Amino acid sequence: MPPQTAGDTTTHPGLEELRAEAMEWGRKPRALGSFYVTEHMVRAMRAYGWTIIVGALGQPVLYLLGLAVGLAALIDAPIVVGDQEVPYLVFVAPALLMTSAVAVASEEFTYPVMAGFKWRRYFYGFNASPLSSGQIANGVVAGAGARMGLTVALYFVFIVIFFAWLQPDATRPGTAWLAIFIALLGGLSFGVPLMAYAASIEDDKGQFALVQRFIFMPMFLFSGTFYPLATLPLWLQWIGWISPLWHATELGRLVTYGQPMAPLMIVVHVVYLLALAIGGLVVGRRLFERRLAK
Repeated sequence: MPPQTAGDTTTHPGLEELRAEAMEWGRKPRALGSFYVTEHMVRAMRAYGWTIIVGALGQPVLYLLGLAVGLAALIDAPIVVGDQEVPYLVFVAPALLMTSAVAVASEEFTYPVMAGFKWRRYFYGFNASPLSSGQIANGVVAGAGARMGLTVALYFVFIVIFFAWLQPDATRPGTAWLAIFIALLGGLSFGVPLMAYAASIEDDKGQFALVQRFIFMPMFLFSGTFYPLATLPLWLQWIGWISPLWHATELGRLVTYGQPMAPLMIVVHVVYLLALAIGGLVVGRRLFERRLAK
């Protein structure tokens, strides 16, 4: 075949096929797309990195010293659950550990999601690349999970070093470290459905403030955080039953100091948390796809 000249418009027989194949691969999402979005979300947290560190270190100090230790000084009687008695601080520490993850989730799955769609619109930049909308949603979840993991791990270390579940005369199970992963699951079970809700909002009209006041705070107060859920009147106990915080807290008490629990209830707690997290992700991915297609 003679060489092409500058004005020659003929093409190599296989060039069009190669070009079409390259275009097709360009449209396909990258294999590590979710990782790239996660990396961006984590790097963006550097803008408020000191807030994250101070919050992760200061929150356990404020909660445990102010609420748990201070309130425990007024409560001489141990907490009785079934046939087991535990000191008040031992009872409340796992609940505060779970609360720390849920509190981070309430931050990372609200305004940052709104920023990605409306204020800074970086989700649309991601979507203009080979990244898929599902990978963007996955990356948001993983990025928030990274911050939750850091917060919960520091919280756990603080409790172990300074309080150690204050039961020197009792036999503690060697599974306390599992509370870190339970807290992470609890945070995701609350945060991922919240991400789906945030993805459905076109304008911020105070919806997230309402979530904090009328969902997070009642859940924090009435999910057996500071006292057994059974001590509440029946018309308030339902808040705990539907609250991911209560389900995570019950599992946390199981692995930290061995709270008695029927095997069926362990399954119920785990399945409920997984259902919220997975169901929220499925809905969230669809909402991301619908929103980014506009």
